[in-house]
Amino acid sequence: MQRVRFSSQQAPVHKLGDPQMTLSPKFRLAVTQSSLANPSPESECSLRGEPLIPGLPDDVALNCLLRLPVQSHSSCRAVCKKWHLLLGNKEKFFTIRKQMGLKDPWLFVLAYHKCTGKIQWQVLDLTHFSWHTIPAMPCKDKVCPHGFRCVSIPREGTLYVCGGMVSDVDCPLDLVLKYEMQKNRWTVMNRMITARSFFASGVINGMIYVAGGNSTNLYELEAAEVLDPRNGCWRSISSMGTNMASYDAAVLNGKLLVTEGWLWPFYVSPRGQVYDPRTDNWENMNVGLREGWTGSSVVVYGHLFVVSELERMKLKVYDTETDTWEAIEGGPLPEQICKPFAVNACDCHIYVVGRNLHVAVGHISRLNQKESCEGKWSFGVRWQVIDAPKSLSDLTPSSSQVLFA
Repeated sequence: MQRVRFSSQQAPVHKLGDPQMTLSPKFRLAVTQSSLANPSPESECSLRGEPLIPGLPDDVALNCLLRLPVQSHSSCRAVCKKWHLLLGNKEKFFTIRKQMGLKDPWLFVLAYHKCTGKIQWQVLDLTHFSWHTIPAMPCKDKVCPHGFRCVSIPREGTLYVCGGMVSDVDCPLDLVLKYEMQKNRWTVMNRMITARSFFASGVINGMIYVAGGNSTNLYELEAAEVLDPRNGCWRSISSMGTNMASYDAAVLNGKLLVTEGWLWPFYVSPRGQVYDPRTDNWENMNVGLREGWTGSSVVVYGHLFVVSELERMKLKVYDTETDTWEAIEGGPLPEQICKPFAVNACDCHIYVVGRNLHVAVGHISRLNQKESCEGKWSFGVRWQVIDAPKSLSDLTPSSSQVLFA
């Protein structure tokens, strides 16, 4: 297991909205030339006179500047006016990145202060392992950090926060907020049809689905609905057929999997539902799937993985053909990652954020196919721990999402 440590407890936590903040990237030169050929009035002015970097064409220089680590941007803005113009306008900077196909993963963590309950978003640059903040969500009420459901459309750099619950009151919310990485701002969207907390959510083909959850006085819902992000409109879909709140949910093979959670030992077999948007129908979840779903899930390589809160917090994978779970090769979740934790994934990596915002990165590898089962893969995991700075030691994660920018 590899660990990444921050050398100082004074490690800064930057703000995306501050002059210190921009992003680090990768770059395509062909599009750069197009951007420089059609500059805005501001950038047109900045392109006259001295080059961005003496001795280099501006497209190559821009390539270099956009690869600077975030923590260097504050000092780099002071180099010259042209660098100041490039790094000072955040919306313009993100727009250029998007035009040029720059997409680096960032881990967004919804966290709360363990004493005050105040919520905030902390963002980990997964390339340089530095933490940043974004503007606070525009919530009028003091809200419970657990009742929200967060989903993202990673390649578009958008994050959605839905529902929730007013703190200390059994009052669910129909709130919907959208964060855009490119603009670094929140937008209040059309409200959900039904106010709910502790519900299932997932993104299928760019559409955002929510189902079940708690209503007023903790009454469980069966209603479900879907949001089209293109027009911001919600519409009802088939009801689940049973009233249930959701412990966890996942999207697998184009279907939304919803589980109500578990207590160990089981006194009652946990319920689970599966929604197919192609037929607008719900069906009962297979027994093995729902009873073995003992933790937080992610989908990697088209398979459902669970970071189990039992079984020494081992990582296990579900076999759809046999309706069974099996532990994958590799060690359990590192001991530095303490519950409660939030889990997400990107490509072949699983990100588990624990208390104090320490992060375990699980590198998932596909091993040789099993000789006894043609076409079956086995998996292994190798963990790397990213220790958070001391300034985040009072924070506990509630949810996490990966966005590209």
